[in-house]
Formats: sequence, structure tokens, C-alpha cells
Amino acid sequence: MNKLISHQLVSYLEERGIEHIFGLCGHTNIAVLTAVETSTIKFINVRHEQIAAHMADGYARVNNKASVLLSHLGPGLTNAATGVANAALDSIPMVVIAGDVPSHYYGKHPHQEVNLHADASQYEIYRPFVKRAWRVDRPDLFPEIIEKAFQLAESGNPGPVLVSVPMDIFSKEVDPSLFEKVKRNTKSLHKPSIDEETARKIIKAFVQAKNPLFYVGGGIMLANAAEELRELVDHLNIPVAHSLMGKGAVSDDHSLTLGMTGFWGTKFINDKCKAADYILALGTRFAEADSSSWEPEYTFDFSHTKLIQIDIDPAEIGRNYPVEIGAVADLKQALTVLNRVAKELLPNGLQNDRLKEEIARYRVEFKESNRVYIEDNCFPMQPQRILEEVRQVLPKDAIITTDVGWNKNGVGQQFPIYEAGSILTPGGYATMGFGAPAALGAKIAKPDRVVVSLVGDGGFGQNPALLATAFEENIPVVWVIMNNFAFGTIAGLQKAHFGTTLGTIFEKDGVPYSPDFASIARAYGVEGIKIQAAEEFKPALEKAIKANKPVVIDVAMLNNPVPTDGHWNIMDIYSPGKKVHHVSVNS
Repeated sequence: MNKLISHQLVSYLEERGIEHIFGLCGHTNIAVLTAVETSTIKFINVRHEQIAAHMADGYARVNNKASVLLSHLGPGLTNAATGVANAALDSIPMVVIAGDVPSHYYGKHPHQEVNLHADASQYEIYRPFVKRAWRVDRPDLFPEIIEKAFQLAESGNPGPVLVSVPMDIFSKEVDPSLFEKVKRNTKSLHKPSIDEETARKIIKAFVQAKNPLFYVGGGIMLANAAEELRELVDHLNIPVAHSLMGKGAVSDDHSLTLGMTGFWGTKFINDKCKAADYILALGTRFAEADSSSWEPEYTFDFSHTKLIQIDIDPAEIGRNYPVEIGAVADLKQALTVLNRVAKELLPNGLQNDRLKEEIARYRVEFKESNRVYIEDNCFPMQPQRILEEVRQVLPKDAIITTDVGWNKNGVGQQFPIYEAGSILTPGGYATMGFGAPAALGAKIAKPDRVVVSLVGDGGFGQNPALLATAFEENIPVVWVIMNNFAFGTIAGLQKAHFGTTLGTIFEKDGVPYSPDFASIARAYGVEGIKIQAAEEFKPALEKAIKANKPVVIDVAMLNNPVPTDGHWNIMDIYSPGKKVHHVSVNS
């Protein structure tokens, strides 16, 4: 007996282990929502599709498997686009199921269709950033397409896919045997590794190197390979530098962790990378900010450094720097082989006590350079003190989400992360508005972990309606709004280079202005705390975490730039030859 596709889709998702769907209703997808009502799957309702997309992104990062986003056509799909693109640029698996115009209305400009210059082509909007976009043209093709969608989202270099479904097809019947056929397909693919000969070449090169270095990116977390990486680091005693997305791959309290490179890195870390004679790059794109705009005098100099690069995506190998040995492989598999070969060739491993002592001294010196800010009692607060006290309060395995600005760049530079995958940050797309809703997705995925979102007032202000979802679903996230009354990082750039802050600071009649986010939270039913003095912040955060309910903490913060010795060549575009960075906009 044939059954409705909408109901068979939900049954398929249940058998796939999907526990949550994020989304927003529309006339094109309510057939699916109706089927979800009697399902074991929980639908997480939102007030804006970008919120749903960022929640699905955060959920997938923590669960390490594809999340599901349900969208309406037209404005629903375009509202979600920013969040889906953010996931795409950070290689986060996601299956976007979107309602589309009825197939029998193609070419007639039905309600809410985007068709000024093409008919029935809304799925084309996503083509630049999803791994693939399907439009379902026949009901009998739907089971095959949805199976392919999940497989593609989770395989190779992960990322979002789009399945655009004309609303009439959701309400068509098909033979259940079509779904039964795809259910028999494997749900996880075996991943490629490296061969013994290549592993031996790599290990021998690093044993013979004078200043070898591991450089790791977010691919380590995507491959769930942090344990294997730590094993290799410990055996060979080789230092680890990381990109923004690689933070936490090896704990920040490990004796060989150098830290984040590039513009927001420090001179010590960048100099270590520049001086390396061999670098093994694992799961990293060598992004612009992490690589100091690829200019060799600042972070990486591959005129003398030799590069070995392993990545699941062949397009990333040699994209920005020449590679001596390149290997396409899953990092967990590759590191397993490298560890085995390293122990065969060097049963007793290597030692590097001198470097460990040098790193330890550097950490003490860096902490001392920040101490005056950490201990400052001024209000608005110093950002360094906010980060220090958040770290003191949180358990080591707490999940942190960031947005953009001080909460992202400062965290990458000076906020210790102790467990791989416990920091969620918008890397490739650097999306303002990611951190606050992503925290909701993370908490839904890991309800037993403390989840704190460090966000700016600009970022939180993007979509405060996320508080409605937090209240309705009772999702106990704590948002710390580091409120500098501005788009602070851009304000610091503009003032430094052009002497103005037009369009970057928030003010009314020349007076700094900010909404009362604590009152906004209370209006949504969420507890809101407005900090009035520096000594109030830490106790308020401790209380909020113990409360085990959603809480917004609004804390005024000085708009000082994140200190950096790094380089980003936008500075040279603004002010050629002047070596100008950001400045404070507090005065």
C-alpha cells in the first residue's frame, strides 16, 4: 500500500537516528510538520530561519553528524542561507530540506517564488556553497535523493546539501519499497588512509628535521582525531600550532601547544612557524587570517620550510603553499598509521625538554603582559578580565560558542580550551550572529554539558528572537554579552585608518547607546542580569550556571582592540607602509 512521502520521510529520518529537526513553518512544509507531530523526532521551532540554521550548525558540530534543517521556500530559504553558508565554509554536515513551489505551477509565478529571471530554480540560490543542490522532480525519486543527500553531507569533506521539494510532492504517495531499498544502504562509508611507505617518509623527514612543527586545523575535530594527534605529539615531542578552527585539537595546557597563528597570533608563535624546517599540516586550509595574508615575512615562509599536507579534500592540498608530500586521507586513519610507524621506527620516542621550557616561559610572559587588564577593576570591564573570569568559573569540558570580534579573536588568542570540540566559532565565513543560536544547538546535542555563549552586542542583536526558542524549550544556555556599544573590531579599524567611526558605533545624540538586553531577555521569559560593576560579573556567572536555565548576562566592556603582533594586509590596503592596526575607540 502506497504512503505519503511526508510520512515516509519522517520514518526514514527516525531510522537514521535523527532526534531533532530545526526549522520554521510555511505553507510548503506543513505536510512534513504534521508527520513529525506523532514522531519520536523533536521539532525545534524558531522565529527566524537564520536562527534555525545556526542552531543546526552548532548541533552538528557537537554531534559530529549531519543535522536536519527544515525550511519554507523563497524568503524562508534565503533567510536560512547565511547560516547554511556558514556551516559550508566550516565543513559542517547538514541536510536542508526546503519546500518549493508546486510542480504543476512552474512558470506561473506562484506565491513567494523567486523567479524574476528563471522559473522553478530556487535551489540554484544555494549552489555556490552547498555540496550539492537537488530539486525533486518526481515522487519516486525522492527516497534515492534523500539517501544521497545524507551520504554526501557526511562523506569526504563534510558540508551542507539542499533537497528542494515541490510542496505537492510531499503530499504524493509512493511505494514504501522505494524507501526500504535505500534503508539497506550503508550509513557510514569506510574512509581512506595512507600507506606504510608514505607514513615512513613522513616520520623519517620529521625525525631528521631540526625544527619540525605540526600545524593543525578544524579537520582534526571533524575526523574525531584529537586522541590520535595527541598520541603522536607525545611520542615525537613535536610542537603544535593551530588555526582558529584548530583550537583545542591539543589542549591549551599541553606542554607542546604553541597556540593560534596569524593576525591574532603572537610574535612567539608566528616566529616558531616561520623558523620551522618541516611542517606537517593536518586538516587546515591555511586561511588568510591564520596565515598573515600568506606573506612570508610574518607566519609561514615556505621558501625554506618544507610542507607535508594531509587532508580529506584534495582541493586543499597545495592550494596556498607548495607541498613536498601531499596525501588525501581521513585524519583519524592517517594518524593511526603514523603513530604505528613512529613507534616502530622510534620505540622510545623523542624528547624536547628545552622547547617545553621555552614554551612554558612564553606562557608566563604572555599571562603577565595581560595581568594589568585581568586585575583592572574598571567599569566598563576590560575584555581580558571578562575572559579570565569566564575561564575560572567554567568546568574544563564546558562548550563555548563565540561570534565575531573580541569574543572570537580574544578567545582564540588567550582563552584556554582543554577538550577538542568544546569551542564552536564561525571560522571561514566569520558570521556575525552565529554564536548565540549555535549555543542552543550545542546544548540540545549535549544537555549534560555546560554551554556558554560569548557574544558581542552587535552579534546578539542580530537575532534576539532566539530567546523565544530558549524559553519555550527550556534550553539552559548562558549568554555573556560583551557589550562595547559598537561593532567594535570594525570601529577600531576605521578609527585607526580613517579617523572616524561612522556606522560602527551605537549612539543616540552623541551618547553611547545599547538596548537593555537583560530587560529584553525578561520580556521573552528568560532571566536577564545587567552587570553594574566589575566585581558583580563573576558571581553572576556562577549563579547563572548553577541555575540550569537560560540566562542572559549583559556586561559593559571597554572597546579596546585585541592586542596583536600579527599581520593582515587589509592594513596595507587602508594605510600603505604605515604599519597601522586597530586603536581603542573609548575616547
